[in-house]
Amino acid sequence: MREESAPVEVDLNTLKKVYYTITEVAEMFQVNASLLRFWEKEFPAQLAGVKKNKKGDRYYNKQDLEKLKLIFHVVRDKKMTLEGARDYLKNNKKKAKDDKTLIENLQTVRTFLMELKNSLKQTS
Repeated sequence: MREESAPVEVDLNTLKKVYYTITEVAEMFQVNASLLRFWEKEFPAQLAGVKKNKKGDRYYNKQDLEKLKLIFHVVRDKKMTLEGARDYLKNNKKKAKDDKTLIENLQTVRTFLMELKNSLKQTS
């Protein structure tokens, strides 16, 4: 569903709803819903707060999405094994969040520079 080299940029600050379905979250992260269910089993400490209704439908709030984004960063971007990712998240919570924030900031700067480059090309 997602090209491996392309970073996923999920801007949690632009979210308007309180809860998102698993389908909506899968689309945000460009993954299959089955991967989200799998990560829920593999990272129970991080994703224990995901709400389910009586039918078992999952609903993610902003905190859940922040945790998912961190898991995504560690597993997909840093290419850690699941076991390594669990240990890393358990033992290095602050470092993992700082790394994720740094990467997000760099991606924002990169996007800005690419837009600036494109606008300069158009004006010349």
